[in-house]
Amino acid sequence: MLKKTSLAAALLSLGLATTASYAQTVATNQSSTLEPVIVTATRTAITEDNSLSSVTVITREDIDRLQPTSLVDLLTGLPGVSITQSGGIGQLTGLYVRGTNATHTLVMIDGVRIGSVSIGLPALEQIPVEAIDRIEIVRGPRSSLYGADAIGGVIQIFTRHGQPNGGIAPSLSVTSGSHGYINSQAGISGGDAHLWYNASLGGEYTSGIPACRLGAAELGVGCFVDDPRNDAYRNWNGFANFGYRWDNGTELAFDWLRSKSDVEYAGSPFGGNDAIEEQEVAGARLSFAPLDIWKVTLNAGQSRDDDVTFYQGTYVGTYYPRMATGYFDSRRNQASWQNDITLSTNQLLSVGVDYQQEHIFSDTGFQETTRGDTGTFAQYQGTFGQNEVQLSARHDHNDQFGNHNTGAAAWGYHFDQGLVLSASYGSAFHAPTFDDLYFPAFGGVPTANPDLRPETSRSAEIGLTQQLTGWNWGVNAYQTRISNLITLNTAFVPMNLSRALIRGIEGQFGFNLDDWRVQSYLTLLQPKNDDGGPDNGKLLPRRAKQTARVDVDRSFGKFAVGATFFASGARYDDTANVYRMGGYATTDLRASYAFAPAWRVEARLANAFDHNYETAYYFNQLGRTWYLTLRYSPANR
Repeated sequence: MLKKTSLAAALLSLGLATTASYAQTVATNQSSTLEPVIVTATRTAITEDNSLSSVTVITREDIDRLQPTSLVDLLTGLPGVSITQSGGIGQLTGLYVRGTNATHTLVMIDGVRIGSVSIGLPALEQIPVEAIDRIEIVRGPRSSLYGADAIGGVIQIFTRHGQPNGGIAPSLSVTSGSHGYINSQAGISGGDAHLWYNASLGGEYTSGIPACRLGAAELGVGCFVDDPRNDAYRNWNGFANFGYRWDNGTELAFDWLRSKSDVEYAGSPFGGNDAIEEQEVAGARLSFAPLDIWKVTLNAGQSRDDDVTFYQGTYVGTYYPRMATGYFDSRRNQASWQNDITLSTNQLLSVGVDYQQEHIFSDTGFQETTRGDTGTFAQYQGTFGQNEVQLSARHDHNDQFGNHNTGAAAWGYHFDQGLVLSASYGSAFHAPTFDDLYFPAFGGVPTANPDLRPETSRSAEIGLTQQLTGWNWGVNAYQTRISNLITLNTAFVPMNLSRALIRGIEGQFGFNLDDWRVQSYLTLLQPKNDDGGPDNGKLLPRRAKQTARVDVDRSFGKFAVGATFFASGARYDDTANVYRMGGYATTDLRASYAFAPAWRVEARLANAFDHNYETAYYFNQLGRTWYLTLRYSPANR
């Protein structure tokens, strides 16, 4: 395990940074703004109406209304999003944005980049929903602002925080449900004219379901073993943040989140069947204005992703010391210095430097265990009458792969009545992970490819949106060409696919009418192999060609009811399109009753019609499940 001192050192290094310079400032002030404010799309605070990117924002109000048990519940069915999960709650989750790979979406928590440097995936399944204040999902390439990994988009999660002048507010929630499920969270938050703070502790448990079923005639798929037992999941988590804002606008803030899980899964002595996984994210931010037209933001951050594997209670490396891998400790140290300069009214220039260093510690003999990346970026945002322009460029130097230049340009025209026409073009890249390049041969059989090349992409998009009081709609069409796409061959060794072509259309429509609230999403996707080989024209694995979601809610004063309808088209689990997973549809029902000030009881019936389906071949998903929650949550939190 990594030592706590390394985390503390990162917190003290205020000159180091991560992205999203105004993230916590905006989150703290958001309740006082007239229009929704986002920061992820441009690394600066803008209203959602002024974003030329395809953005979906999930607020705490949305989370309370939808009653999700996991991030999977929240993100499933959103525009451009396909999700796979290798079993029930707490099992490995893959997120595919706009048909790109699961490693092509940059995920941050309070501005700190997360994810294992070994496999390149963020452990979304281990992030407690009760810790989340809001989520910003930006679709489309963002490497020109954030560097590697942002081919499909960027997802930023902001943790809950105290409010200035909010006083002291305790909070409590307790949930029980199917499969022995229980979840509890307790916290305290508050603030005054200058200070805000929040701290919370929680835990989650489920006896689970069998994660995987073995195909009798298809031993090369699924989890490769026959293990019918239930796979339990346990999680302990805590998060805290505090900040202080001086009268001159100078601000100092700290954020911390830790999630530790015990995950059981179908396995063997080679790969284990029980893992202790730990995620930890910490960051610090200092912002100030040397001049009226110049704002400086310094950020520091570190994220950890640690994994220790056991089989039947015994450390897995004990069985086959030269073949089985027992632990992976992954660490990212991150840094950013951003300068936002107001050139004139409605003209903003942002320039800065990012630094990232990745480390991996393991009993696996990786050929390389560390690498760094330094990126310099510039962005211009300008408004000329009804026209809006955003231009950005970035240069990254990676220790392993040399130099990468990326850029993006976006234009928008604001018609009357909130109607906006936009067009954009951008490039992005992704560097292979440590596992892709250096994972040692298993029993003499190669599992990595040191000759892999970085993936690069070019994307174009056009969109038409309108947001008015009470209703909204939008449609976006896009095309992405990816060169050297990394995928697995039939021997499960990573290889570069020379070309992939992804085309898609996203639509959304919603309205609030009296006590009714309706929001709907539709995605039509063609993620295809375009390399001219034997699999040319085949669909890329685990991406659904069609998804649709409708959220309907009705309020009756203190009582509220709602439903979420989700439908997914078929998908394949392999590049040759041999293993097909059929389409499916689910219905979730929910109700809540505010029986006293700040007190509420909630009930949810997920997959109400008990449909059987898969998002990863031969991995089971939850059938009909119920959840009952008692919540105490003052309005200021």
